[in-house]
Amino acid sequence: MEFPLPQPDPAQSARRVIILGSTGSVGTQALDVIAQSPHLFTVAGLSAGGSNLALLAEQAVNAESPAVAAAASSEEELNAAISDAARKAGKAGYRPELLTGPDASAGLAARPDADVVLNAITGSIGLAPTLAALKQGHLLALANKESLITGGQLVRDAARPGQIVPVDSEHSAIAQALRSGTAEEVQRLVLTASGGPFRGRSRAEMASVTPAEALAHPTWDMGLMVTTNSATMVNKALEVIEAHLLFDVPLDRIGVVVHPQSVVHSMVEFIDGSTIAQASPPDMRLPIALGIGWPDRVRGAASACDWTTATSWTFEPLDEDAFPAVALAKDAAARGGTFMAVYNAANEEAVTAFHAGRIRFTDIVDTVRAVVEDHTSEAHLTLQSVLDAETWARRRARIRCGFQD
Repeated sequence: MEFPLPQPDPAQSARRVIILGSTGSVGTQALDVIAQSPHLFTVAGLSAGGSNLALLAEQAVNAESPAVAAAASSEEELNAAISDAARKAGKAGYRPELLTGPDASAGLAARPDADVVLNAITGSIGLAPTLAALKQGHLLALANKESLITGGQLVRDAARPGQIVPVDSEHSAIAQALRSGTAEEVQRLVLTASGGPFRGRSRAEMASVTPAEALAHPTWDMGLMVTTNSATMVNKALEVIEAHLLFDVPLDRIGVVVHPQSVVHSMVEFIDGSTIAQASPPDMRLPIALGIGWPDRVRGAASACDWTTATSWTFEPLDEDAFPAVALAKDAAARGGTFMAVYNAANEEAVTAFHAGRIRFTDIVDTVRAVVEDHTSEAHLTLQSVLDAETWARRRARIRCGFQD
């Protein structure tokens, strides 16, 4: 387990950052971090799916991004949105390079005129951009856990030591805590989970929950997929596998503890009995700033804990009977190959089916389990084998959820 600290280039006054998924929660907060520290960072490119072209265009104009990418839009649509935003901002002369189509984000990630790529895309579609950024040699600030999880060894083989820096709050916490000891001194990793909106409920009690209830997360403001994954604990399951791949710690030495206050973001237990925890109020700007600025911290990125006010932090074990997603993911990851790609793809389809009223909340993980059990993985992992496995899993999950294929 190596997590070396790459040294910043003293000749580079500000890091040039490409943000993939700029209109999402992480992307918008990353732009806030950059705007607050213009002496440290500058925007080198922005990409989004294209469902909110007006916001993407506004972001691009405000940051004067030299390149803008939209996966689901035509060049004409993107150009029109940017021209309109530029006119409103009094920057009519702004003319960025435009990239459109399904490979737009990967193309942006491969641009040489950048130092850091923040991959904040949601879902496994982030895999190709992740591989493109690594191939180009950029530091990859990874908020798109699905690309590492589905790509597995493929991503690990593409990355040099220290090239991937985690942005998820849990993995950022672990990366910080690992500075306290050597790899040989690490006993286990402990990821914290808020417990989501259904903490304390039994499986039977969750069978009738509604999509609106599943989206009522008590701590974090996230998109539909991630918020639902938090409610099922699939998000925590993916984070366990991400920690295994990032830090090369065996799955049986990675645990989960429920911490509703979401102030302790994760912990590292060392062989002498010491546990190092990273604590801060829930604010993604801190791990984002550390991710794009690694190994340096960014002054004032977020507020610190208020130690003058009495407070209590609680911890409790994960109820694996009510939330079996973590154990299921560990089993899939242990099988290797494309099993985690199948796990993730089946879950994405099941979440979509739940919000469409096709299945119950508890059917989400049941669907994932059934699809994983039906899968047979290829021995040799390639980008195409991952994509093929995902296509198979999505079709299988959709059929199981009652969609016509």
